[in-house]
Amino acid sequence: MNDPRVTASNGRVAALDLKGKTTAEQFIKGVAATLIAPIADLCDAPQGARTRQLLLGNVVQVFEDRDGWSFVQSHADHYVGYVQSAQLGAHTDPTHMVATPATHAYATDDMKSANLMGLPFGAKLAVVDERKRFYETPYGFVPKSHLRPLSHPFSDPATVAQLHYGVPYLWGGNTTRGIDCSGLIQAALMACGLPCPADSDMQCDQLGNTLPDDARLARGDLIFWQGHVGMMVDKDTLLHANAHHMACVYEPIVKAIARIAAQGDGPVLAHKRL
Repeated sequence: MNDPRVTASNGRVAALDLKGKTTAEQFIKGVAATLIAPIADLCDAPQGARTRQLLLGNVVQVFEDRDGWSFVQSHADHYVGYVQSAQLGAHTDPTHMVATPATHAYATDDMKSANLMGLPFGAKLAVVDERKRFYETPYGFVPKSHLRPLSHPFSDPATVAQLHYGVPYLWGGNTTRGIDCSGLIQAALMACGLPCPADSDMQCDQLGNTLPDDARLARGDLIFWQGHVGMMVDKDTLLHANAHHMACVYEPIVKAIARIAAQGDGPVLAHKRL
């Protein structure tokens, strides 16, 4: 059965490669577009609930633009949903990503100039010119020290995950303004140039190698529960975005396992090593 989270079909339109695999009135290739807002909710229906989020520079395939909402599929993780059409622009190829927890795009190459846009970690944009301390982008001037070329990704997912320490918990969140458990793992891996699905059950199925229950934990290991995931930063400490703390926090793994079981969410399902 097709997983609706990653199946580009809403009954009216569907991706061309789904012909014969699902039912729709029309099968089309769609058109590539780029998110031009700092952050956008990807919703389960027009004006519906947030399921995930897209960041500036994310590329999507647009299959339908109807009443101000576009039905799209993310190129990065294949997740589908609806985004406000006004938040999409022509397809562009970014060159850099925001590599700090947050930054600003300024009106000129002067830190005292107007702040045009706040940008979260992972936002992608194209550098069009270079000044002494700033890069010029289509959205304004961004400090050079806050951007990283996409051609030089991070090397340690745990280091990226740790940049999100203290970020408030947000169901379906994918950014340093608000994030959930699977959003944290996806942000960490994708910043390292590693593919990563969007939800924890998909991550459990697709990421890493399963280790035995008695395997020694190590930095970067993923620990999965039913509907939850976290990343080890050392052999004893888990980093995870969770609703108990309503934040991305460090927690001793022994304490986390006991607490999660006590609150009725079951035992550890898998220990995976990337």
